[in-house]
Amino acid sequence: MLVAGVQSGCGKTSVTLALLQSLKKQGISVAPFKAGPDFLDPLWHKAITGLTSYNLDTHMVGSEESARLITQQQDKDLVLVEGVMGLFDGRKGVGEDGSSLHLASELGLEVWLVVDAKGMSGSVVPLVSGFVDFATRHGVTIGGIIANRVGSLHHAGLLESALDEYQLPPLRGWMEKGAPELPERHLGLVTPDEVVLPDLSSSFHWVESAIFNTATDNTGRAKSSVVEVDEYDSGKLLKNKKIAVASDGACCFIYPANLEWLEWQGARLSYFSPVAGDRVPQGVDAVWLPGGYPELFAEELSESDSMSDIREFVETGGYLLAECGGMILLGESLTDYDEKRWPMAGALPFATIMQDRLASLGYRDEKGGARGHEFHHSTREESKPLPEAFRLGRGDRGIHFMNTRASYVHWYFPSAPEQVAGWFGAV
Repeated sequence: MLVAGVQSGCGKTSVTLALLQSLKKQGISVAPFKAGPDFLDPLWHKAITGLTSYNLDTHMVGSEESARLITQQQDKDLVLVEGVMGLFDGRKGVGEDGSSLHLASELGLEVWLVVDAKGMSGSVVPLVSGFVDFATRHGVTIGGIIANRVGSLHHAGLLESALDEYQLPPLRGWMEKGAPELPERHLGLVTPDEVVLPDLSSSFHWVESAIFNTATDNTGRAKSSVVEVDEYDSGKLLKNKKIAVASDGACCFIYPANLEWLEWQGARLSYFSPVAGDRVPQGVDAVWLPGGYPELFAEELSESDSMSDIREFVETGGYLLAECGGMILLGESLTDYDEKRWPMAGALPFATIMQDRLASLGYRDEKGGARGHEFHHSTREESKPLPEAFRLGRGDRGIHFMNTRASYVHWYFPSAPEQVAGWFGAV
């Protein structure tokens, strides 16, 4: 099933985490997924379930790849996908490309709709009725409602009765209005390793005891409707290539499918932490600097032994891909939110300045076929013009220097195997 929201901020992440906690307590194995390009929600899914949470969507990931990711989890009792934004919100139109509805339609997923019910009782009827009508037009079933910010058991009863009276999808469960709030920062939730995981399940109440059987039955139908897809079509494009991956708080935005794809293509991965001052592993053919929160570790990075290694790797023509926060490491300096300037690797002639407002957001399509996403609160100021790294109709085209490619875009590697392999030195 797919847990979708009426709109962003209605509580679907809190509800999803509560469901994962509750189902785990009941001994039900759940394969978690996240609709859309978000990095942070999947980290919370994994913190609760202990299982990797993969991203799914109909644009960046693609319907076929999304189907493949689901089919590899068929040993689980339940597939649970957390939606993105509101149910019908996507790249354009109503329920089109990139939306939760489009994903549900493509993969045969039943939707459970999260409604912020604060200050609402009978008004839930026309709201839900409209969503059901539009979903039905697209061949998608809304199989249940989950009410968030419910004031009392009596309030929940009013909502349940109203939905039942008008023969709408039943109330499956509800969250108390006093449920723990998830801590956030500028790019979304904080990472789960920064806090003690709250027990959201204690604030969640199931409405009917048969809910588990209903969910499992519906998901069984969803699984059978997913087209069988082979594993990555691989010619081992990166056979025996040694790739060093930066992995820590400054470089934590990594799609799990990207790591699997690199290994499937024959790459041999090693890891290092720029924040901890690790040296870049010796003898590697390529380096990947993913995005993350370098602004939170600016002091540690400014003193890190990794920086001189990274600069030398770039200057000697090593193959390096840097994304967003990873790109920031390559510049001359990073100015944080307190307007303090910190030296970075100095491998490329630019400075990065953090800002409170959003700088850019959206899917990005490279003319060579690679697809990705851009979302950041900083700007890059170049002191010297360099060739562009990527051919984009919209978004940051980045910097290309020798064999280094750096930009604000987070790429989904399986979207263009030969092109991405070339970024890591494949011939």
